[in-house]
Amino acid sequence: MRIRPQRLRVRHRRLAGVFVLLAALLTVGTAYSVATTRTGSAASGDPGAQIAQGRALFLQGCASCHGKAGEGTAAAPSLIGVGAAAVDFQVSTGRMPLAQAGAQAPAKRPRYTQEQIDALAAYVASLGPGPAIPGKEQYTPPKNADLAFGGTLFRTNCSACHNFTGEGGALAYGKKAPPLTHATDKQLYEAMLTGPGTMPVFSDQQLTPQEKQDIIAYITTVRSVPDPGGFNLGRLGPVTEGLVGWLIGMGVLAVVAMWIGARAKRAQ
Repeated sequence: MRIRPQRLRVRHRRLAGVFVLLAALLTVGTAYSVATTRTGSAASGDPGAQIAQGRALFLQGCASCHGKAGEGTAAAPSLIGVGAAAVDFQVSTGRMPLAQAGAQAPAKRPRYTQEQIDALAAYVASLGPGPAIPGKEQYTPPKNADLAFGGTLFRTNCSACHNFTGEGGALAYGKKAPPLTHATDKQLYEAMLTGPGTMPVFSDQQLTPQEKQDIIAYITTVRSVPDPGGFNLGRLGPVTEGLVGWLIGMGVLAVVAMWIGARAKRAQ
């Protein structure tokens, strides 16, 4: 049975359409993988390639809120001049990208790898001058760090929000100062350097790098201090802890008194 020429042409057109669709999907997939994967030059440390990779990541995950050039929108502030340290802090702690609008960005599991975070930070740093990501020698406290002075600085500048042992606390308008119990030395240094959220910026003129290291040494030391009394009640201070102990003690005594009174009535 012979196939008519008209039917043959229709079949060829259908096959051609399928091939065009497959070719388009392959092209889009290849372009996406090139945009989101570290290239060989970026992996070898090429600044231009790293910035290009960061821009591709930025356009995918950040531009919808911060604008295509980081200029900011009604939904999010401008990133021009915030610096690489701010990006490294916000993204490494999982605060960005923001899952949903709220009083503040909560910490969560990071969405990007450290290499991708470095690329994003490099791109944002190219938009305008700002604090750079600190090196390990900057944020690591030396063995001879002044813990007493670091504690004084922390109580003076930080304890009003974070509690004097870094347990965090409530702020106005539904916001809160997060606990510092799981923050790394790098993140602590970057937070002081960039002032995330409602936290003030502590530049090197306000707190020198050595003073920042003393504060970090105090925070990390307080974490390891044991609680010989048992449950620490959040280390909210002697007044609060004493009030909780008094209320619990009086409640137990009241229950015991009522139990004794009930037994006495039954005995009569």
